[in-house]
Order: sequence, then structure tokens, then C-alpha cells
Amino acid sequence: MKGRFISFEGSEGSGKSTQAAMVFEYLQKRNIPVLLLREPGGVKISEAIRKLLLDVKNTDMTKESETLLYMASRAQMVEEILKPALMQGKIVLCDRYLDSTIAYQGFGNGVDVAAIKKIGAFATQGVAPDLTLLFDIQTEKGLARTNAVKDRIELRSVQYHRRVRKGYLALAKQEPHRFRVIKVNKGKDEIFKTVRHYVDEFLKK
Repeated sequence: MKGRFISFEGSEGSGKSTQAAMVFEYLQKRNIPVLLLREPGGVKISEAIRKLLLDVKNTDMTKESETLLYMASRAQMVEEILKPALMQGKIVLCDRYLDSTIAYQGFGNGVDVAAIKKIGAFATQGVAPDLTLLFDIQTEKGLARTNAVKDRIELRSVQYHRRVRKGYLALAKQEPHRFRVIKVNKGKDEIFKTVRHYVDEFLKK
């Protein structure tokens, strides 16, 4: 594929969505063909699945069902928009991807990580990020930064979200060539300087 794929990962309140939007604007100003996606979502079917996943009324959703719904949303988005964009040579920015499912449903919910990776390879057709920017924030601080109205995942216990963070950091250690861990301990503009450095460095390769 001619394009390049950058994913933005992080636990609740890490500011990854803000940084993804800032990178999108930065690349647009440089006249670089770029696409910004979010997960779950990005296309009509995936956005419908997102509503199911985040609806606080769905308290009886099993961890297996939750995992498969994330994968279904991802599979649709990959086939419909992500893969074609990469084939066209675009830089694709994605706010969450397969690492989120490993961290949240695997480490957080106790779903077998090997199974997630196997199903993930099928759902993504093997399309993986070339670079992953992981925004790491202390769990309680991150949760305090989320919206007053919480979604189904945000409402989970602090212990759950600590496991998610631990999972992310474990993934970053396993794949240091792909991950860049960015500590969320400054203002968004200061953090963006670090983000921009990593993006520029990556695009020069």
C-alpha cells in the first residue's frame, strides 16, 4: 500500500482525540493527503455499532459480545474506507484501532489476548499501523478529565481503567519499533510539539 497509517491510542482523558485532530490540521496545511477516522465508527454501519457499544442501557452485554462488536465495526471501516485510502496513498490517522481492543477488552475485561489478536488479524485483513502514538496519563487524572456524562466504558471502575493503562504500556514494551509513548503532563500545545516531531520523523522515512 502506498499510504501510511498512524494510530492514536490512550486511556480515558488522555487527549489523544485532540492530538489526532491537531495532526490532521497540521498535515492538511502542508497539503499532504490525509484522512482522520475514529473507532468504533468512521462509516455508517460502524457508527451504528458504536451507539450499541457505548449506550449505558446495555448493561447486560457480555465481554465476548462486546469484543466481537468492536471487531465488526473495525472490519467494516477497514474494508470501506481505511484500506482504499491507503491504496490511494493517503496518510490515515485513526483515533483508536486494534490495540484499544487488546487493552480494554483483553487486559481490562479479561478476554484472551491471543484470541483478540487472531480475530483482529481477520477483521483488519492484516492492515496494521506503521506508527502508534500512545498518550499515557495517570488513571485517576484521566478519568477526571472525561465528560460529565459518561458512556458505558467510562463508567467502569478505576481498577478496570488501571488494567487498561497497564495493558497499553505492556503493548508499547512489546513493540517499541511501532509505539511512541507520550506522557500527558503538559498543555496540549506543548504535547503537540512532541507529537509533531514524531510525525515529521516518521514521514521522512
